[in-house]
Amino acid sequence: MNINNLNQHKQLFIIALPMIFSNITIPLLGLVDTAVLGHLDQAYYLGGSTVGAMIITFVTWLCGFLRMSTTGLTAQALGQQDNQKSLLVLLRGLLVAGIVGGTLILFQSFYLDLSLGLAGGSEKIQFYAKQYCDIRIWGLPAALANLVILGWLLGNHKAKAVMWLLIATNLINLSLDLLFVLVFNWQVQGVAAATLIAEYSGVILGLTYIVYDKNKIKHRTVRILFNVILSKLIYVKEELFEKSSLIHYFQLNRDILIRTLCLEICFVFITFQGARLGDNVIATNAILMNFVLLISFGLDGIANATEVLVGKAQGQKNVKQRNYVVKIALFWTGIFALTYSLLFAIAGEFFVGLLTDIPKVVISTKQYIHWIVILPILGCWCYLFDGVFVGLMKTKVMRNSMIVATFGCFFPMWWLFQGFGNHGLWAAFSVFLLVRGLSLAWHYYRVIEKQPISE
Repeated sequence: MNINNLNQHKQLFIIALPMIFSNITIPLLGLVDTAVLGHLDQAYYLGGSTVGAMIITFVTWLCGFLRMSTTGLTAQALGQQDNQKSLLVLLRGLLVAGIVGGTLILFQSFYLDLSLGLAGGSEKIQFYAKQYCDIRIWGLPAALANLVILGWLLGNHKAKAVMWLLIATNLINLSLDLLFVLVFNWQVQGVAAATLIAEYSGVILGLTYIVYDKNKIKHRTVRILFNVILSKLIYVKEELFEKSSLIHYFQLNRDILIRTLCLEICFVFITFQGARLGDNVIATNAILMNFVLLISFGLDGIANATEVLVGKAQGQKNVKQRNYVVKIALFWTGIFALTYSLLFAIAGEFFVGLLTDIPKVVISTKQYIHWIVILPILGCWCYLFDGVFVGLMKTKVMRNSMIVATFGCFFPMWWLFQGFGNHGLWAAFSVFLLVRGLSLAWHYYRVIEKQPISE
């Protein structure tokens, strides 16, 4: 391996390692939530918070296009050395985040009633899910704004800033989680309130960093800070609402929105179907899904770095560099996936014991831990190629792949295996991940790899 190749691996990890560490704090926080509620005396506390969290995160995950498109467009602007374009991407994203979040708050009664009705589950599950949602719904504008902020920082190669921002936000969440639940005994409401406060803290910290870093502010007065922000907004006002740019932005986001909607349908179906199989099953799936998120967010660290480096190469119109980034990213994704599989094969049952001591839930969860062992190997490729196509901004390919995997694989496989109960759900999900990865890889190597970069 020559010096240039070593530098390429180093460049990948300069971005990937901070993203891996910061990404893992997100599911780790979910694991803490699970552990806190999983050690209460009844499974319905954990089940209710799981259903409630799914109802709220359905919106944030559905709006994942805000993070993805912001990262891809910002990385390409960086490659083009167009600072003005980069700033416009940030402002457009924040505007959309505020509109979507505000709309959901206005129509919260309709959304929550409909979602809880579809979720099903026992009376206790419904009660605690409603408690959770009534608090978390007010944090949606902040949660969506955080997606834009993190995407913009990542696209500008500010991986360390993303890492510290996520760590700080999640430490706030964790501290309040323990305070509200273990000290104040607020149970499910405490978990929701902790997350709400942390989300708005993240927006404040993120925007403060961006303004300071972008303008190198040395002044300490609030007046000068607001003058800087105002001057920027006035400067970009006309371009921010320029028709062709807005159409292009929403076309990209439309495809990612459809892609994410299909993914969310699968997650929601697993949660809601688990609720129909009983309180213990939904608690089991809550633990398993936290393991899945831990794995996926870790693998996303490599994918996030790939987004940035592929996007930058795309902006520079450097085909050779683009393809080499994909090659080394595939190698390291495979290494990390094997590591995760070995970790859960050796210590999976131990991790279950850390999260709950409810006997029926412990026994139930251990029956399904083998799915978590095989998922990293089956799913790592779809996470990686998602990053590749975000960097390329080939959003139609992502959309089509997800539609095929969802309606051509997940639901047909579940229908075939539904007689196996919860095992049927996890079998369908495993095939879903595998097909996504294979279809994206096929398109990249068949169509993209040797394709020149057009204007």
